[in-house]
Amino acid sequence: MDPLTPVVLIDDDKDLRRATAQTLELAGFAVSAFSGARAALAALSPDFAGAVVTDIRMPEIDGLQLFGALKEMDADLPVILITGHGDIPMAVQAIQDGAYDFIAKPFAADRLVQSVRRASEKRALVMENRALRRAAEEAQDSLPLIGQTPVMENLKNILRHIADTDVDVLVAGETGSGKEVVAQLLHQWSRRRKGNFVALNCGALPETVIESELFGHEPGAFTGAQKRRTGRIEHASGGTLFLDEIESMPPGTQVKMLRVLEMREIMPLGTNEVRPVDLRVVAAAKIDLGDPAVRGDFREDLYYRLNVVTISIPPLRERRDDIPLLFSHFAGRAAARFRREVPPLSQSVRRHLASHSWPGNVRELSHFAERVVLGLEKGEENTTSPQPAGATLPEKLERYEAEIIRDTLSAHDGDVRRTIDALGIARKTFYDKLQRHGISRTGYVARK
Repeated sequence: MDPLTPVVLIDDDKDLRRATAQTLELAGFAVSAFSGARAALAALSPDFAGAVVTDIRMPEIDGLQLFGALKEMDADLPVILITGHGDIPMAVQAIQDGAYDFIAKPFAADRLVQSVRRASEKRALVMENRALRRAAEEAQDSLPLIGQTPVMENLKNILRHIADTDVDVLVAGETGSGKEVVAQLLHQWSRRRKGNFVALNCGALPETVIESELFGHEPGAFTGAQKRRTGRIEHASGGTLFLDEIESMPPGTQVKMLRVLEMREIMPLGTNEVRPVDLRVVAAAKIDLGDPAVRGDFREDLYYRLNVVTISIPPLRERRDDIPLLFSHFAGRAAARFRREVPPLSQSVRRHLASHSWPGNVRELSHFAERVVLGLEKGEENTTSPQPAGATLPEKLERYEAEIIRDTLSAHDGDVRRTIDALGIARKTFYDKLQRHGISRTGYVARK
């Protein structure tokens, strides 16, 4: 059963207040009646989902003063004024100032009910639009840069700190670690979010095409160029240009890209016209461009021009306590996509989550969650974590103990009592070990 639409009624006349409230209740509204404006103001907030009906002539705070206070609190809140004959000029002025309606005394019950119904319908649309905007903002802020470990909290703090600057950024991270997500967050958390976010994978385009994609071209610039094309750089002007796998950019294009970064201008193929661009560049690499041994033919001067701020994304194996939280997110998303329920996790799936090294990082975990939801993944019964080469026996024992604790936490959805019972250790010992191994219990609590 749908909840009744709320209405706040304010009138200092007891009999009229009771009769008006009864009229609105019979029409299907949930009425909250007040004898004065002060009490009504205390009960109202910008989240109020209905309409306000108030008399004008009241002691202390009259209806017009109340309307002014409500307008300041929420300009979209519909206020209906009940007026005596002498108050009509004031009510007309209030309408011009934004009041929803005025009704002169004496009034027919149907006149009031129809006005309140229209005002409530308008308010419902306002609240729905606000909810949609909030959902869109939350969706933007909830891109899967998920994690509660210290390294991830530090990463998010850094992104928020530099997002609204125009500094170019180099993002370093392994394949599947979320480099494009970082670039999108830098864009969405900045004042450039009203501009375009333009992404280009430098490793996915042949050398003969990449310059045209980046800089654009004029008709006749080369064989097959029949019309003008705006390049990715120009399209990103006013926003953010994300260059993924920039280590794959051809050397000739690197020279032109260096000029773009230094001069903030481009020259499309087939013209001598120089066009200014206003953009922020976020580049991503899966290798260490600062190491000459692995940089190859990537220009050193371009690296230093990009390396104003470098953000390193930790691989999943270095933030294992985030794995349950990430898996829960990806499994829920997959369940909604495939219209399936998230299945109960088997011990083998839990063991795989706790012990697998995840070389494909977040992307691999996302695909694993999809297979689990589809019933195609049962986990690995005998999966063991690789031990670091040259690790001493105490180091191996420490690592093995940490994995057992993580596995047990995962098996019991982060429940402390059941985990302690399963491990057979004292509560203080348990918390000491969590601190020593840097394990966060909250990451294993089941998400409903």
